[in-house]
Amino acid sequence: MDGINKYNEFVALHKPQLESSAVPVHLWPALYRKLSTDCFDAGEALQLLLIDYDDEDEEAQTDPDDDSSARPVFALEVAREQGIKASDPQAIYLIDHAWTFRLNNARQQLEQYPQLADRLSAITGVDLEHEQRIDKILRRLWKYCHAYSLSSDGLSDEERMPIWYVMDEVGSAVNHSDTPSFRLVPLLHLSTQTTYSLLFPIRDCEQGSAVTRDFVEYVSKDAPQRSALLLPWSETDLSTESFLQVEPSADYFASGHIPETYPTADQPTVEETPVRCDPLKVYAEYDVVCAHLTAPEFVLVENKEEADVLWLTTHYKNFAELAVETPHKFINQFPFEYVITIKDLLSIVGRRAAPEHHNAATLETYPAWLPTTYNLSTELRQFVAYYQQRAAKGLDNHWIIKPWNLARGLDTHITDNIKQIVRLPATGPKIAQKYIERPVLFHRDELKAQVKFDVRYVILLKSVKPLQAYVHRKFFLRFANRPYSLDHFDDYEKHYTVMNYQEQAQLHHIKCDDFLELWQQQYPKHSWSAVEQQICSMLYEVLQCASKAEPPCGLAPCAQSRALYAADIMLDWTGEEKQKRMQPKLLEINWTPDCKRACDYYPEFFNDIFKLLFLGEQNSESFRLLTADGQ
Repeated sequence: MDGINKYNEFVALHKPQLESSAVPVHLWPALYRKLSTDCFDAGEALQLLLIDYDDEDEEAQTDPDDDSSARPVFALEVAREQGIKASDPQAIYLIDHAWTFRLNNARQQLEQYPQLADRLSAITGVDLEHEQRIDKILRRLWKYCHAYSLSSDGLSDEERMPIWYVMDEVGSAVNHSDTPSFRLVPLLHLSTQTTYSLLFPIRDCEQGSAVTRDFVEYVSKDAPQRSALLLPWSETDLSTESFLQVEPSADYFASGHIPETYPTADQPTVEETPVRCDPLKVYAEYDVVCAHLTAPEFVLVENKEEADVLWLTTHYKNFAELAVETPHKFINQFPFEYVITIKDLLSIVGRRAAPEHHNAATLETYPAWLPTTYNLSTELRQFVAYYQQRAAKGLDNHWIIKPWNLARGLDTHITDNIKQIVRLPATGPKIAQKYIERPVLFHRDELKAQVKFDVRYVILLKSVKPLQAYVHRKFFLRFANRPYSLDHFDDYEKHYTVMNYQEQAQLHHIKCDDFLELWQQQYPKHSWSAVEQQICSMLYEVLQCASKAEPPCGLAPCAQSRALYAADIMLDWTGEEKQKRMQPKLLEINWTPDCKRACDYYPEFFNDIFKLLFLGEQNSESFRLLTADGQ
């Protein structure tokens, strides 16, 4: 009776996992028994085979420049004389995991544990004596690794980051087939907090039959993205296909978002510049505003209802109701502003600025200020076609893969490995953005080296129609901490500039006035005023593009809305060496950006911003009006 109770407890704990992975119910008792006794009995029914390629095949698979193209080293087949039946209640096999890791420390683990590197070398077919063994393992890894995430309550974003794993020699030998004989699914054994994979047949298999799986079983056989997703296991040439990007329908812009309302033209509007003697009452959810909004024209209140200004850090959606019920209130958001603050939508909006998609000869996409960006959920096939056409022309193919919905560089990766790129969306929706391989660098004297840097401009949006926006003249700078070179892309302090969230990284502070002096010394032929004019023109253009389309494809006018955003920008060298010029590139636009450093540098930062946004005070010393020509 005790055994039955324990089995029932196991089922109660694991039923959601087993059902979501479609593990047949008739296999559950055997799974419980094997987990309870740590029984790894796959070797009794299956056998591992070393694949012997003939000389011609061997030459074909040995590409010194592309380790990710290497063919499988091992295969698995049914060894049992009577074969294996899908209906056999014992035919479920535990697969152990040889390595569990997070991508940001994968190299470090392989370097630190030689025995682990030896085992991975054997699984991936990398020569133990090869000089760049770890690099080769990391490039071939995408044929063998899989991911899961933890989603328990109370976990930080960092703790929720994807955990990748490589199965043991048996699990890693299960190769791909479009007509698979088995399935392999992960399972977290909750009683021991141990992760396994479960291997079980989905059709009857005779002795000698190959044990295969469909690596993208979640995608139908006729889905256009299937061949692209299968690139790690099956080579596909899409280089003759179109990589053009077409703006999606309004449904795409609205999907996944809480519906928003916005005022109609006949609804009452708030006055542009309130005429009043008493201070404006401000309700702020952002503690930095509370600490630094000290001008007598404003007073902080703790009640939303009595406030004249709502400065929220949570998303607001009911703008039509706000206009009817409290037409005197301001709010620090615009309806549908996510069209510029969510990465995949920003790229769609930005492309509205260009009459054509790309230059056929150079493959450069337009507008020039927008890095080439593909949505890896909806444009994967086009992305692979573009990548392969760039490869055919010998063009640089490094990409930065970013989540749509995470900040601070989380789950962001730089690579030129197409096999890795198509796998990364397994951990959540991603965009692929062309990595700026020739960034304008900044010389840091204390490092005696040239490093990457980016510039953050604060945007103040007062009105959508007509478009009225400003930038704060005090911009902010972020620097990498190590000399730049186009390698070691897992070296965070070489390739990233946001050091605020790295515990061991040192944040290098330079105020913009000091930067301008150093800039003039380092780039005497490139005045910052000319660069800034390009930046301002670009920011005006992207806001113009965002307000062209009707909601939900664009920003909606709302007389009560005022907003602060931060635009992150890098400078790229474009053109031939003798005629190269600096081109600003818009990386992203951030909602509710961290303004603590701004207030530390410039104590009047929020006082000036609130006077501009809510009292209509023009302050040309602090703010620059955005215009089409950037003047």
